[in-house]
Amino acid sequence: MVPRRLLLVGEGNFSFAASLIDGLDPDVSVTATGFQHRADLEGDPVALENLRRLRERGVEVRFGVDCTQLADEREFDRIYFNFPHCGRKAGVAKNRELLAKFFQRSQDRPFHIEGALTYIFTQSLPFESSRPRTFRVRLEDRWFYFTEPEALLGKLNRTINEKLIAELGKTFPLKRLRCPLPLLSQGGPSVLPPVACDLLPTFWICLHEDSSCSELLNGEITEDMEEIPDSGSECTLPKSPARDGCKAAQEGVCEQVKLRLRPSLLVHAEPVIHSPEFLPGSLYVLSGPVFRKCHILPFTMPAFHETLFILGFNRNTKESCLLPLLDHLKDTLGNFLTQTLQEDSSLSTSVDFVLQPNGKDYVIHVKSLDFGPDCTENLIIGSIVTSTIVKHKHQCFVFVSINLDLLVMLAYDISDWRILWTFDNRFLKRFAPGKIEHFKSYSLYPPCYVHDVSFWLDEKNTFDELEFHTVARAVSRDTIVSIQFLDRFQHPETQQVSLCYRLTYQTCDKALTPQLAAAMQSQFRKEIQRELHVSPR
Repeated sequence: MVPRRLLLVGEGNFSFAASLIDGLDPDVSVTATGFQHRADLEGDPVALENLRRLRERGVEVRFGVDCTQLADEREFDRIYFNFPHCGRKAGVAKNRELLAKFFQRSQDRPFHIEGALTYIFTQSLPFESSRPRTFRVRLEDRWFYFTEPEALLGKLNRTINEKLIAELGKTFPLKRLRCPLPLLSQGGPSVLPPVACDLLPTFWICLHEDSSCSELLNGEITEDMEEIPDSGSECTLPKSPARDGCKAAQEGVCEQVKLRLRPSLLVHAEPVIHSPEFLPGSLYVLSGPVFRKCHILPFTMPAFHETLFILGFNRNTKESCLLPLLDHLKDTLGNFLTQTLQEDSSLSTSVDFVLQPNGKDYVIHVKSLDFGPDCTENLIIGSIVTSTIVKHKHQCFVFVSINLDLLVMLAYDISDWRILWTFDNRFLKRFAPGKIEHFKSYSLYPPCYVHDVSFWLDEKNTFDELEFHTVARAVSRDTIVSIQFLDRFQHPETQQVSLCYRLTYQTCDKALTPQLAAAMQSQFRKEIQRELHVSPR
């Protein structure tokens, strides 16, 4: 909404009001108020000139207005109070005396504004108590339910659109595929080396089935659950004694099946290329969210949207097929990332395909813009894997994986990946279809709170730092932006080892208070003791 009614309080010689009206639309209504009376400004030529300009523009000026007792019943779109001073510690009388002396007729010193800040207060999303959602899914004609991992709150079933696919479709016949469910059983054949996806740290979930499944589906509790649609998933349930037998089901015992969330869409490549409908020369596209356990770092995210391109071609035509794809992909990414740069901007961005030691695969590097000291010089936004499959000995395949979230962050100049998952309309309404512009953060100085934690390690259990970060992410609901290792201490007598870490709490879209951060830190100490078997000091 464009502000149409502005109220200015605490005006001294009305210089701010006189400057403000020069840049405003003539239809904007301005009411300027000051604590002093009209007679107090008679000897101030600057104030008199400002009042003359305001009068010519039809601005309403009111004198002797106490900003703590505004009686005006009209509604305003914006209220500006420059350099407010509460005066509670110094006393109201002393502050009035100070202001009177500062704005006297006998004082002609300019008002210094170097380093001044303009605070704009908007309503932020509250930090409401939330709990993991419960999902239900149908696999092999059976219904199961599971609870989302706490580290992925609000991220399990959301999607974003991408522009990259349309550009590549101008060169290659494009075939879009429905993305299967993100639930996978462990193991299974793969067309790719194990390091590509199977060795990535994953989130494990437990599926539950009850013999009284009808109670789950008859509408009594479905309002507390969200359904993941069955998109033709190739996921099959692992065999187990409990599943093969029917006694447990007859007795109403809840069955539990452990599956994982996919760490990459590459796990779906095999059924695509083995499908009878697969056509060499066509570009197959899968898009969907993926989930990985990771350390808390500025450009590393536990959930992001990935697009996977799959292209098959005859081995004899490898050069004529692969090179055009790589060239067009590089140009498309480069053009997409430079759309927001100003014509006179000194910044530049470049996309590089870095050949890997095996001589056939690539990592997609993007030279990052100025995201601050935490940003590395090059960000990895994807990979290109080529492979020859035994079953298709006369064909070669190329798999291009793109991290869409990192791509969007670079294109829109977004330095915090968490904002991509917000429900705040202030963020969502800024992105109109077909329009790319720089993102402007809500706050220049969001408050941050620092807490340290020290603990003794358990000699019988190996300390997993990745799990330490995962617990921190879950307990803080993604408000911990940094975990810094501070110290390692070994007791000279008992030889017991102690570690110390520093945690920084800061949010990007919600009102985080010091009390809430302290409560999260207290809960974090309890959770690492329970899950990681350490003893907080």
